[in-house]
Amino acid sequence: MTFETWQLDTTHSSITFSIRHLVISKVRGRFGKWTGSVRSENDLAGSYVQAQIDAASIDTNDPQRDTHLRSADFFDVERFPEITFTGNRIEPVGEDRYRLIGDLNMHGVTRQVTLTVEETGRVKDPWGNDRIGFSAAATIDRKDFGLTFNQVLDAGGMALGDKVEIAIEIEAFKAAQAAA
Repeated sequence: MTFETWQLDTTHSSITFSIRHLVISKVRGRFGKWTGSVRSENDLAGSYVQAQIDAASIDTNDPQRDTHLRSADFFDVERFPEITFTGNRIEPVGEDRYRLIGDLNMHGVTRQVTLTVEETGRVKDPWGNDRIGFSAAATIDRKDFGLTFNQVLDAGGMALGDKVEIAIEIEAFKAAQAAA
């Protein structure tokens, strides 16, 4: 059995999210610092995925909101500086489409999460390195991870939704080629 290790190219990849705000719109954000890798067989069904996210690197394009998100009301980055994902099962669901099942640890809580994944292509870059791309998505309930802060609106409803939509765009390269 041949295994390949791919490093995530964080400069050409992104981890973003959105959450309902004031019932009427969505706020979007991203994490700026993270690492990860994919260890795969010739086909992706036997792959293992791992990623570590610096929770303090959250960026919603509003420094005051980001400070609040880093506080004990939300991510509590002093106590829980890292968000991790370990994907240990990939199931094919169609051509170039997969279901990635793994453990997401956030705010000191671990829950199983399923991401829908599409392989977006493989290519040899201009420098001769093998690269692979993926798009992935999941929706989680923030309360499942102990992120329960909210405010009741005068008109009814809550300031924040419970569902968080996660969107991930990955470009990865073979690890052996990184040193070359």
